[in-house]
Amino acid sequence: MKLVTYRINHAPPSLGFVEENMIVDAHKLGQLKRSHLPDNMLEFIDLGIDGINNAIHLLNTATKDELLDCSIPLANATLLAPIPKPRKNIFGIGLNYTEHVAESARTLDTSNELPQQPVIFSKPPSAVTGTETNIIHNQKITQQLDWEVELAVIIGKRGKNVPKDQAMDYVYGYTVINDISARDCRRAGQWIVSKGQDTFAPMGPVLVTRDEIVDPHNLNLKLTVNGVEKQNSNTKFMLFNIEDLIHDLSTVFTLDAGDIIATGTPAGVGAGRSPQEWMWPGDVVEATVEGIGTLRNTIVDSEELNSK
Repeated sequence: MKLVTYRINHAPPSLGFVEENMIVDAHKLGQLKRSHLPDNMLEFIDLGIDGINNAIHLLNTATKDELLDCSIPLANATLLAPIPKPRKNIFGIGLNYTEHVAESARTLDTSNELPQQPVIFSKPPSAVTGTETNIIHNQKITQQLDWEVELAVIIGKRGKNVPKDQAMDYVYGYTVINDISARDCRRAGQWIVSKGQDTFAPMGPVLVTRDEIVDPHNLNLKLTVNGVEKQNSNTKFMLFNIEDLIHDLSTVFTLDAGDIIATGTPAGVGAGRSPQEWMWPGDVVEATVEGIGTLRNTIVDSEELNSK
């Protein structure tokens, strides 16, 4: 299934299922079919595979008229981040592609040795934004605004010390994340100021459930700035795969349904280019992951927003 959090005009956010070019409102479908379907993504994730199977059954048994009664054209909706307000910080994974390790060592003073364990950082929930929204560039804080296309993994159930051979059972689905980074905001090796500013975690446009992605370790990733390709790689080049990451993270933290893991970015970031390249107000950045979609955002100056 392709799941979205969406709104119409200024109405509260709703959970929807994407069917071709339409969004079927989950809660309204449930009401029509006298079955409970929640109106938000986190509650739906909490239902696990049973929730997905129930939704598929309701969609398959609904009449055309019933579907029309609870659907709107996708083009008429504003898509929010699939999980607009995560319960916890996003788990970010640094230096998870070999060539990105090399380019970071050249320009960001990180080690040129391949990590022996996943490099973990976090982004607060306030960093989350959706597709077709603005990424805020505070030029009083940073002059080095950078991009990072990544596959994000959504956890489907609570887990602690998850064995690698069971890790995929804990995956609910996937989305796209652009790990926006202010390269000049690292503090004594700590990354959260660089990674965690408001709007620095665009996600979307949809959440694709696990069953829709045959092999998450063979997905093309691409990123463009103003239509010019900057990154082009494949998830098969991850140093630590999804099983590794879930196992390692769960030995440190209890993973919960709705947790988000940003699995790292390949080479091609602005800091690694010669000369280095940064994003500035007016730039449009598009991050794409095969089988999920394209996340599109525009850079805006924080002063311009404050003056409105």
